[in-house]
Amino acid sequence: MNQVSKRSVILFYKPYWVYIVFDIILLILTFVIILAWAPLSTQIPFQKYYPFAIVFSLLWLVISYFAHRYVRIKFMRIGVNALRLLVTTILVFGCMEGYIELVSWLGEKEYSIWMLLTVWLVMLGVSVVFMLFWHAYRYALNQEDEIERAPERGPQSVLFPPELSLTDEQKAEVRQHMATVSSEEAVRFLEENLDIYSSNTYTVRTNDIYNIQRIKYFRYDTIINFMLLNNVRGINKMFGIVNDKLPDDGLFVCCFVRQSTLKRQVLMKYPPVINWLVYFPLYIYKRVIPKIFMTSRLYYDITEGKDRVLSKAEVMGRLCYCGFDIVNEQKINDVTYVIARRSFRPKTVVRRYYGIFVKLNRVGKNGKIFPVYKFRTMHPYSEYLQPYIYQRYGLREGGKLNHDIRVSHTGRFMRKYWIDELPMLLNLLRGDMKLVGVRPISKHYFSLYSEELQQKRIHHKPGLLPPFYADMPKTLSEIEASELKYLNRCEEKGTFSTDFIYFWKIFYTIIFCHARSH
Repeated sequence: MNQVSKRSVILFYKPYWVYIVFDIILLILTFVIILAWAPLSTQIPFQKYYPFAIVFSLLWLVISYFAHRYVRIKFMRIGVNALRLLVTTILVFGCMEGYIELVSWLGEKEYSIWMLLTVWLVMLGVSVVFMLFWHAYRYALNQEDEIERAPERGPQSVLFPPELSLTDEQKAEVRQHMATVSSEEAVRFLEENLDIYSSNTYTVRTNDIYNIQRIKYFRYDTIINFMLLNNVRGINKMFGIVNDKLPDDGLFVCCFVRQSTLKRQVLMKYPPVINWLVYFPLYIYKRVIPKIFMTSRLYYDITEGKDRVLSKAEVMGRLCYCGFDIVNEQKINDVTYVIARRSFRPKTVVRRYYGIFVKLNRVGKNGKIFPVYKFRTMHPYSEYLQPYIYQRYGLREGGKLNHDIRVSHTGRFMRKYWIDELPMLLNLLRGDMKLVGVRPISKHYFSLYSEELQQKRIHHKPGLLPPFYADMPKTLSEIEASELKYLNRCEEKGTFSTDFIYFWKIFYTIIFCHARSH
């Protein structure tokens, strides 16, 4: 009985229905396309070959099942899957060749062996592509970026008060060590902002996260890692662990080489034209491929995360995402040092994926938060950096953030000509927005507005074409006045007539006054 039950388990299993549906659709499309376009001798291909198609399809599905092709890919390796596909195709081809010979011997119909070969090759080729793609997807999905978090905690200070001050000789020794792993200028910068000689300051130069995990909880109130983040695989994981190790308001120092620095070094190293030919593929390899979901894990497995390209906005955005506030940052000899203060414990620290589209949460009618869709114009993790940019640089003319390091060079071009806002048409179709209306803004930007304007805003849908382009205000107070004027008119004169008038005002400003988005 045991042997019979084991065989039943091996022969019969619960198939993954997605693979079966994919095969059925592929079989239907293959036969329809081939019979419609292939040069066959018969004038009635569908009538002649439909028994052939049914037999082939049934054989393909049945043999695939018993060859265990419909077991979910996450439970099998690519080599096993490829072997099962090979067995399936060989058996199907052999059975169909026998079927053709049998039908021909019985004198019923004569099927073309080229028809069998064409269908067989198409099914094999597409199945191989699907198999490779699905395995690549599963491979990319397993990023292993989640970390084991420390237990929840209440207010926590450093466990031990700092020891007595070091002697001048001991300070010189500490200073010399830091200068060896960084630079003299970097040590001076840290001296001005930290107590680097405290017994509660821990310095390390490592890209091995295990060395960070070994630090005792709340033993140090300052942790400095002199290893460039460009050589660290699992930056979020490292930041998350440091966050757990530090007490409340503890300080963390990290360093990295900016993307702009790498660009300048490459462009200066080679003569004109050649320098761009060198830089462009380097940019694709080190900046684009690591950010694409399907290629990122392969990139990090090959390079081990070393010598990667990072933008300033991404590093500081990652810090904010992982529970830190930016205290200070300084570029020293092509290396940027960032001092961050632990401000809160994030619930999760996982890898975030970024594509060409971005979904931004915006305040809509009735105060409802809804997603706005745009083409990506900012560096990764920039969405967490807005409060810092506002506090450090404020607003410039037009109400935009001043010195907004979050926007990439390509993004600035897209914003200038509203290319990034084209996906917002989906919000228009969904009814989240209307054609003319106040700008959809973030919760942080919404909090900067007066209470009167906030209350009026939530009674109206935001729009694709804001009144900003009718009045062209320059300061935040002028923007508020412009939106109040528009909303008051909507309430007094009616939304439809107000939007109609504002539409033509905006049209005139854009076409004849050359107003541009920035």
